[in-house]
Amino acid sequence: MKNFKIRVEVSARHCHLNEKDFKKLFGAKAKLTPIKKLTQVGEFASKETIALKTKKGEISRVRIIGPLRDYSQVELSGTDSFRLGLTPPVRMSGDLKSSAPVTIIGPKGKVNKRDVVIIANRHIHANPEQAKKLGLKNKQIVSAEILGDRALVFKKVKVKIHEKYDLSMHIDTDEANACGLDMKKAFAKIIKN
Repeated sequence: MKNFKIRVEVSARHCHLNEKDFKKLFGAKAKLTPIKKLTQVGEFASKETIALKTKKGEISRVRIIGPLRDYSQVELSGTDSFRLGLTPPVRMSGDLKSSAPVTIIGPKGKVNKRDVVIIANRHIHANPEQAKKLGLKNKQIVSAEILGDRALVFKKVKVKIHEKYDLSMHIDTDEANACGLDMKKAFAKIIKN
């Protein structure tokens, strides 16, 4: 396990939408248009983008990740959040209680969302077989060393296990910049706490 390397992927700013919000933003007959499959089974980057607006600023061309979900959620980096004047909590996907508000704007309308913006907690995806090989448990907290010229150890990395997952670590753009991540050789070693 000590020398086992896992792929690292950068999760840039993006949005997940529920059907109600998507229809309000894009119209009643609109559908998400996949343009790129993502590593996690069934997920894709869509052609459709939205804008995020607050009193302090706006960020346009924020990619929607499909498929549609049961809830809407916006994931930003700390830098993006600062640009919008927000202080969202660092959370796992889906944990939106007391998160930050934002207005989401699409070509056909807008929605004002109260608890929707988070900074995604860095995490590792694994299916049960991969997790067993690595001795990992669901919701376990580990550290992970990003390899490279600016090697860096990230603490408080949460393990997420599901049948549909494929082994990878997700960090945001601020974290990727901090460790000088080279996407051609983006790997990490897990360090158990």
